[in-house]
Amino acid sequence: MTSATDGEFSYPVKVGHVSANPVTVRLSADAADLARLKAQWDVRDVQAFEAEIVLGRWKRDGVRVKGQVSATIVQDCVVTLDPVTQRIEEAFEAVFLPESSRLAKRIQDGTAEIFLDPEGPDQPDTFSGDSIDVGAVAAEFAALAIDPYPRKEGVEFADRIESLPEDDREPSPFAVLRTLKRDDSGS
Repeated sequence: MTSATDGEFSYPVKVGHVSANPVTVRLSADAADLARLKAQWDVRDVQAFEAEIVLGRWKRDGVRVKGQVSATIVQDCVVTLDPVTQRIEEAFEAVFLPESSRLAKRIQDGTAEIFLDPEGPDQPDTFSGDSIDVGAVAAEFAALAIDPYPRKEGVEFADRIESLPEDDREPSPFAVLRTLKRDDSGS
């Protein structure tokens, strides 16, 4: 289903096939794709990866990619190193403009006036050629949802080694001079 691009999960879609009427693309990773995602995300295992992506035109020459990605991964617990399974359900949205687009050029040189909603979609990305890799987009949004510090349920950090605040301070460069002055006064 996918083509391997530098060992990463990939599913390119030709922009010319995207019309004003939104089109839905469903991705389901096979064993080779799951192995690629495992290596790409640096996790113990990827058991499942699916995405439903809706592609439609945006403005005149852009493409809106909107969808839902689902994945099941296994990571090492940061406390016990036991396997921890995480289910990822992530909605995503991105807009792509061709590099040759006037709007893309205005955004890149800072002359465009775009109002960004902090809770809304990101600024449009650019693409070159005639395709957008929607598989890579879905994999990227799933990767952003991975828990960076997975912990087995009910496990706490019990044996913490904490330093005292005075031990954390770096020694003063003048502390050596003080010891030298004491040595001189005693002789």
